[in-house]
Amino acid sequence: MLKMFSTQLSGLFKRIQDKEELAMEDSARLLAQAVIGSGKLYIFAENEMKAVAYEAAESQEPLRKGVIWNADDKLDDISETDRFLIVSRYSTDEEAVKLGKFLAEKQIPFVAISTAVSEEEENLVNLADVHINLSLTKGLLPDEEGNRFGFPSSMAALFVYYGIRFTIEEILAEYE
Repeated sequence: MLKMFSTQLSGLFKRIQDKEELAMEDSARLLAQAVIGSGKLYIFAENEMKAVAYEAAESQEPLRKGVIWNADDKLDDISETDRFLIVSRYSTDEEAVKLGKFLAEKQIPFVAISTAVSEEEENLVNLADVHINLSLTKGLLPDEEGNRFGFPSSMAALFVYYGIRFTIEEILAEYE
């Protein structure tokens, strides 16, 4: 089972890399503006996606100026020099969309990482300056009854985060 999961996970990472590489580079350029300038780089994540926020702000190698944004933080504290990374399981997750709408209205640039669903509803795909689609709509492994399990959304989001982070570091190296 682990070997099959590993194979499927490798395939997911490869698809994300192939389809979202340019979006990851655009995301890094946008987010690096806060790191290079006087802004903060806020990371908002929900549920299991908080792994990305903690990796960015609290890990052994935190992202420069990376700060975890909580839903109860004051929106008045945001400035036009700040940038946001919003990470959610789906592009329609309520709190993520609520924050995305506020940021779009205030013209605060932000990047979103999520699985794109339903173009009809308000969602991060339409609100974000750059959206990276995880394309993870079902589990990776089949069970005996034909259902699927093994839904590694946080692992996929961490893969994307590291792609963005490595590119930010390359950009920052040019300025130092």
